[in-house]
This record gives sequence, C-alpha cells and structure tokens, in this order.
Amino acid sequence: QVQLVESGGGLVQPGGSLRLSCAASGFTFSWFRMSWYRQSQGKERELVASISSGEGSTNYADSVKGRFTISRDNARNTVYLQMNSLKAEDTAIYYCNAVTGIGGPWRTEYWGQGTQVTVSS
Repeated sequence: QVQLVESGGGLVQPGGSLRLSCAASGFTFSWFRMSWYRQSQGKERELVASISSGEGSTNYADSVKGRFTISRDNARNTVYLQMNSLKAEDTAIYYCNAVTGIGGPWRTEYWGQGTQVTVSS
C-alpha cells in the first residue's frame, strides 16, 4: 500500500518555526523526487520546495527562499520541510508529493493527505 503521511503541522506564532515530516511507504523512495506543496484559502496549490532523487538538488519558491529548507533521509524514507521565520501568509495545508519518470511513459506520482499549518498571533 502506497502511503505518504505528513505530520508536524500546527499553530505557530509569526516569526516562529515548524518542521514538517512526510513518511513514505509502499514504493522505492530513493527513486522519487520529493516535493512540498501548499494550498491556502482561495488560492491554487503551489510548489513550495522540491529535492531531487539522486544528487539531492533543491529548489524553492521565491516566497520561501531563505526561510524554508527541504531535506530527505532515504534510510528513513522521509522528507522534511524546516520552516523558519514563519509569516501569516504561510498559513496553508501542506502536502507531500512524490514523482518519478517525469516526461516518460512510466511517470508515477503520489500525494499525501496534507497537514495544516496556521501562522497566527
């Protein structure tokens, strides 16, 4: 059974920090690019950060660059999102995504159920 299970969300004050975790199972984690997306009220889902399967290269949305860090632990089949200097506009449901075979016939993609992050004083 393929699963992506997010955890670590919650309520945090502006300027605070939070670390999200996404535990993967049921597939070969190391083959997949892992990403965090978020969706806030009234907005479309957006890519927050991603990390590649091989070299571990990362990319970030401009809005979170310098504040968020994505990392992965292939031995634990887990991807993390360290969020610092949180702002109210970071409030959203955060989703874990796994994808492999991009651009080819074997493209496979999985999504987690999401975890709520609320930044409020």
